[in-house]
Amino acid sequence: MADYSIFYTFTMTNDVELKDLIEHARRDYQKRNFDQSVDLTVILKDIDVKKGFSFNEVVHLPNKPSRQAKVCVVASGEMGSRARRAEADRIIEPDELDRLGTNKKEAKKLAKTYDFFLSDTSLMATVGRSLGQFLGPKGKMPTPIPYGAPIESILNRLRNSVRIRSRNQLNISTKIGDEKMDDKQLIQNANTILSLLEKKLPQGDKNIQNTSVKFTMGNNISLSALSNKTKGN
Repeated sequence: MADYSIFYTFTMTNDVELKDLIEHARRDYQKRNFDQSVDLTVILKDIDVKKGFSFNEVVHLPNKPSRQAKVCVVASGEMGSRARRAEADRIIEPDELDRLGTNKKEAKKLAKTYDFFLSDTSLMATVGRSLGQFLGPKGKMPTPIPYGAPIESILNRLRNSVRIRSRNQLNISTKIGDEKMDDKQLIQNANTILSLLEKKLPQGDKNIQNTSVKFTMGNNISLSALSNKTKGN
């Protein structure tokens, strides 16, 4: 049976602090004529990045953002047909792979455009040869999908997921939603990400130094700054 443990869902934690953080960030941002994203940044500590620290996880958000993640599927035959019926953002047939591998500009654009990649297990070696140099550095190598796997439900889940990634640095940033979402929804999404980090970091929450939230057209509001402001008052 296939292992789909790349997906995680956790319960809420630290609601009071996150509520304060998101409320301040919302008051601080400037309204524009587009839907602004809301980003969560976590600063880490007590991790030796010289030892090759890396973090690359996919987390399913409990509340759907307006902009869903884009998913590209490498497949043909029945799996390709099922992916089309499930409205995957792009289907790459096997005969496209070699062409993409020799067109650096198009391959780079592909890696940038799509958030997640899935591939028929039988095509993973070909994907690695053709697109590995473009997807690998971005932590976007496809998740292998075996024959008969529920690709429709996997696609639906990925559309409401985000990638949490860090490589040899002590900060992790990811989107938790957009300005149309209410604070409770943003808190739940942020908590899902923080809970994953606490579970996966070497020393759990002891490796988290600071947390901040930022709307696209707003300032970065951090917990440490709010705490210092409270102490000053």
